[in-house]
Amino acid sequence: MFAGEPVGAREHCEAGRRLYDPERHRSHRLLYGGHDPGVCAGYVGAQAYWLLGYPEKGIAIGTESLALADAIRDPFSLELALFFNVMLCIDCGEPELALQRLEAAEKLVSEQRLGFVWEPRFLRGAALSARGAFDEAVTCLREGLASQLGASTFRPYGLLRLAEAMARQGDHAAALAATREGLMLQQEQGQLQWDAELHRLEGVVLLGLNRFEDGQSAIEEALHIARRRKAKAYELRAATSLARLWGERGRRATARDAATNARSER
Repeated sequence: MFAGEPVGAREHCEAGRRLYDPERHRSHRLLYGGHDPGVCAGYVGAQAYWLLGYPEKGIAIGTESLALADAIRDPFSLELALFFNVMLCIDCGEPELALQRLEAAEKLVSEQRLGFVWEPRFLRGAALSARGAFDEAVTCLREGLASQLGASTFRPYGLLRLAEAMARQGDHAAALAATREGLMLQQEQGQLQWDAELHRLEGVVLLGLNRFEDGQSAIEEALHIARRRKAKAYELRAATSLARLWGERGRRATARDAATNARSER
């Protein structure tokens, strides 16, 4: 999933969910990464289904992973399930539910004296941005990026969400710098899950800077990456951004066809 291969991620997660037995495999949480493999197969599978264009299936599996983590009473597995479900809620346009689950995760970490696996301000900032509180989101995301945890783990995601919020504020130059850092860092880390979305956002902010050819090229690159990886969620976003550009520049028929194709193909 992190390498940008959602089809393979879904296949492996489904295989893991079929094999998993909570009684037979309860010891595996102590052997492999400190978290339960059945819960992991659920929340990563949920991300894969959303990205491949099946949000309802993703939400259902993500909810199942939360229920399993709660049932087996493994705090670290529950923390991970909550964090990944927060990200899924943000992507599915449910910022209020995302904030509720983030608060549950933060309470769990405090009560169980766990460490954070995510910089929580990345998720809080993303949810605030989705709710329209862009100033608060930018402050939150910048604080997260300046932290020790935010300097390493999932930093490309934090930069993506910062760029998104700053673009909505109209600060296109700063947003471009954030997307460029995210693109460079993801290549260094091999963490390509957000590759297409970073390219799309790069294009959007370039358009905001009146660099139309560069902006169109970046969005077309996002569309190419998303299609190659069968990432329908990101393909639709890229196609919509491209259609908006073409519509504004008088290519309305082409814009309509691009958006329609992205919605209809599976």
